[in-house]
Amino acid sequence: QVQPVESGGGLVQAGGSLRLSCAASGSTFSSYAMGWFRQAPGKEREFVATISRDGGYTDYADSVKGRFTISRDNAKNTVYLQMNNLQSEDTAVYYCTGAPWATREFVRYDSWGQGTQVTVSS
Repeated sequence: QVQPVESGGGLVQAGGSLRLSCAASGSTFSSYAMGWFRQAPGKEREFVATISRDGGYTDYADSVKGRFTISRDNAKNTVYLQMNNLQSEDTAVYYCTGAPWATREFVRYDSWGQGTQVTVSS
């Protein structure tokens, strides 16, 4: 398993950008696909983006496609989420997690981090 630790969240104005980082401990990081999910107050946790083990495949939720970019650096055991043109509806706690393969399915992921808060002011 990987143990993710998210960072990079904060308060940003609408239209602004943030880059989230997820440092995952464990020597098997490159054996895991990684994903980002988010949870807004009163809502269920939802899929944001996923990336395959070698970074060659990515998938995004329709709501963030064209604005967010997921990437990874296996040498640094780190996955990133570049978020551009942020909107108020992007306000949520963002979680990093690992899975055996890149998927949107919540149940395939384990080893959740503590999350990082992203707040977008309009």
